[in-house]
Amino acid sequence: MSQDKVGTIAGFDLTVQNADGVRDFYADVVGWKPEPLSMGDYDDYMMLAQDGNPVAGICHAKSSNADLPPQWITYIAVSDLSASLARVTEKGGEVVRQPNGTGPGGFALIKDPAGAIVALMQNPHTS
Repeated sequence: MSQDKVGTIAGFDLTVQNADGVRDFYADVVGWKPEPLSMGDYDDYMMLAQDGNPVAGICHAKSSNADLPPQWITYIAVSDLSASLARVTEKGGEVVRQPNGTGPGGFALIKDPAGAIVALMQNPHTS
């Protein structure tokens, strides 16, 4: 995962009903090491490469993530999420999930004019 500079990939997440099973699948198939990330009453997982660097997240489809599609979602860091979302519709795209919050780390799902889904994330290193 990048250092979350504007315009770079800030991360990848997969949100599914059976996060534990999918976590084990990727651990066995590609060698990622799961690191639990407490969500209160359950854990999601930061998946680490062999060198210990985080490469992706595997999350339960619960709470505020319940409506996320079961596909890998790429997060792109933007400097101003609201302004970027306004440009999405101006440029022929669609906001398919409104922001989950404001400030650093807030994100929204968009569909580009070709129909591809991606997340725009308020740059975690700005305020």
